[in-house]
Amino acid sequence: MATQMQLAREGKITDAMKQVALDEHLSPEVIRTGVAKGVIAIPCNINHKGLKPRGVGEGLRVKVNANIGTSSSYPDVAPELDKLAEAVKCGADAVMDLSTGNNIDQSRKEIIEHSPVMVGTVPIYQATVRAIKEHGAVVEMTEDDLLETIEKQAEDGADFMTLHCGVTLSAVERMRKQGRIMDIVSRGGSFIAGWMLHNERENPLYEHFDKILDICEKYDVTLSLGDGMRPGCTADATDRGQLTELITLGELVDRAWRRGVQVMVEGPGHVPYDQIAANMKLEKRLCRNAPFYVLGPLVTDVAPGYDHITAAIGGTLAAVSGADFLCYVTPAEHLALPTIEDVHTGVITSRIAAHAADMVRGVPGAVEWDRKMAKARKVLDWDAQLELAIDPELARKKRGERNKVGEEACSMCGDYCAVKIISKYFDKPQCPCND
Repeated sequence: MATQMQLAREGKITDAMKQVALDEHLSPEVIRTGVAKGVIAIPCNINHKGLKPRGVGEGLRVKVNANIGTSSSYPDVAPELDKLAEAVKCGADAVMDLSTGNNIDQSRKEIIEHSPVMVGTVPIYQATVRAIKEHGAVVEMTEDDLLETIEKQAEDGADFMTLHCGVTLSAVERMRKQGRIMDIVSRGGSFIAGWMLHNERENPLYEHFDKILDICEKYDVTLSLGDGMRPGCTADATDRGQLTELITLGELVDRAWRRGVQVMVEGPGHVPYDQIAANMKLEKRLCRNAPFYVLGPLVTDVAPGYDHITAAIGGTLAAVSGADFLCYVTPAEHLALPTIEDVHTGVITSRIAAHAADMVRGVPGAVEWDRKMAKARKVLDWDAQLELAIDPELARKKRGERNKVGEEACSMCGDYCAVKIISKYFDKPQCPCND
């Protein structure tokens, strides 16, 4: 079975490429060319039935991911399926299953089975849970544990996988020499770094990269090269450890593309506002314009409970500067497992950031959406305004609760509505003598 990239290079336009072209209002040939070059990825595992493929990358709408999944404190998959449904309803383009609770295999299978959007996983989470159960400690994890887990998740239908292949001994050593406040905050990155330091060995994901490519090629899994060295606070951003990993990821992009395996690259993290654009340009330069998938970035560390906002501030600039895929951040970030309400807020907030960037990236239809809203507001067409809203449910709720039935203006302005007042004069028939 050939991958999307291999088929694109052969000049073939697949059904997935046609679907992406339709959604993006672009020609199938534009999509095929982008996939062939690697600047567009279409994560679509051959075993994910019922998937509506979406594209990520150059010239396309900025995509939004929602993280869901069980934990040791909340091992029941049923609430996560509810969160999946809510994320899809709110317009998420992908979900990632980060399950670490009981029966991870079953959780993943159910999420993939019920998901019409692409599903990502982080295999090392399951591999470490397995290592603790079977060997007694994370650092006793074997290379076979990792590779078998990757193969199993690919076989089950995961469309893309976060693999922390760039957390090398040299990256960790450079980080330690320079010094950080937060050290390593990526769960996967910390597992790999701990394993390497304990065993005094190189990262098995890096050493066995060709075997990983074998699996990805077999199932057409998109490789999402994880940012295990991402900064966990703004003070740690853009340091030697982070950039050493990014250089390695750029080299791994080349190796994956030579095999015809699709790739995305993951990025920071906590980044001060004035460093965000530079981070995006570095990734695009070092990784040959491979699609860039970022968490946030969060522009300040002091807003727990409001980190969906700090991430949206950073995410907008990141996407304007080249990021293609935003991982949502919810109000529960740094505090707790997200609720279904947090998922709703996180997806909508990230979609706002993505759309704001789409407007200046020249994405077809982005500016027109805002123009339609402006025209509806001009004539006080509330039905149209509510229909066009990015969160129609919330807009209808606030409109219904705080205005009288049939009221033309909103209760903020009432009889003094600027739009209503000025329309009396601007919309009057003009006197012929003024022509």
